[in-house]
Amino acid sequence: MNAPTVTEADERALLDAVDRWLVKKVAPVAARFDEADEYPHELVTDMCEMGLYGALIEPEYGGLGLSALTYSRIVARISQEWMSLTGFFNSHLMMAIIVQKFGTPRQKDHWLPKFATGELRGGLGLTEAEAGTDLQGIRTTARRQGDAYRIDGAKLWITNAIRGDILALLVKTDPDAEPRHRGMSILIAPTRDAVTKQDLPGVRRGRQLAKLGYRGIDTGEIAFDDYRCDAELCLVGGEEGKGFAMATGGLEIGRVNVAARGVGIAKRALDESVAYAQVRKTMGKPIAEHQAIQLKLGEMAAKTRAAELLVEDAARAYDRGGRVDLEAGMAKWFASETAFEVATEAMRIFGANGYSKDYPIERLYRDAPLLMIGEGTNEMQRIIIARRLIARNPV
Repeated sequence: MNAPTVTEADERALLDAVDRWLVKKVAPVAARFDEADEYPHELVTDMCEMGLYGALIEPEYGGLGLSALTYSRIVARISQEWMSLTGFFNSHLMMAIIVQKFGTPRQKDHWLPKFATGELRGGLGLTEAEAGTDLQGIRTTARRQGDAYRIDGAKLWITNAIRGDILALLVKTDPDAEPRHRGMSILIAPTRDAVTKQDLPGVRRGRQLAKLGYRGIDTGEIAFDDYRCDAELCLVGGEEGKGFAMATGGLEIGRVNVAARGVGIAKRALDESVAYAQVRKTMGKPIAEHQAIQLKLGEMAAKTRAAELLVEDAARAYDRGGRVDLEAGMAKWFASETAFEVATEAMRIFGANGYSKDYPIERLYRDAPLLMIGEGTNEMQRIIIARRLIARNPV
């Protein structure tokens, strides 16, 4: 894969536009939407109009064709203001990347232009009640019946499950295959009628999950019961048994996204802490002059910058092409752990005010833990890092 040709001037202009939008539209309402756990319809429309739903989709299909590096910087910027917004288009783009990388020419021509504009908004349907990090444990099945597939099963913890239009579903097309991953495929499954916007037959949407953080985004349940979809359009790549590799390929850019979110949260927590420490006084002087606070700020700053560099390293590796599970795993693990650590230290620096909803620290503190779990737990990331490190350096 060649890195998209986005110039520094293009990137700067896009980041400036995102910054203006964050100041004008997002900052005034983020706390309210988070508190109410309310879907931000207007902000989602804005992101479609800015092209973020097509950020990584190639220009020939109507996308922006951004590099992963530029994309990661956008994600970090948005996460500094309200992390939830990055989830809407990240899950959508993981679905799009799977089609872009592995789809047939017809599938690319049919789906990608609709994904790029946000005409169809969706996500990646991997997780189930009994299958999270262990994707091979899924139970959703898809059986070929003539020119269609019949899908039966349920997905859980799916972004864009409630208000989205379409999902890339990881299913078992051969439940008896050994090893299990050889019986897995990915199907692009529309969930709404393109004209009426009503749910298609066989689709049953469940509840939107109530969460500690990452609020305002429709993370939920969705079930398929005798659901039918066109085999030629929906079986990604046109060949069964390739779904597990496709899913893990899509998760690579997802892990870059999650790592970039961690950078954004850490940066905001650090910036707020540096400013607050200079105005909050104890014992007759700003707390920034106390050595205990200086020790915290110094470590927070160093870890935040290290996380940022790891994300840049992973994004550049992604842009070069090939497997990047080592780089993406390192970035995701370190940046997410850093986000939680820095948000926690920020709360300690703010004291009681950090626990108050009058300041952004408590929201950063609530949002950060998700990053250590989403797109593969951090325990699994360390195993992946070690395995890939050994594979790349055989003795």
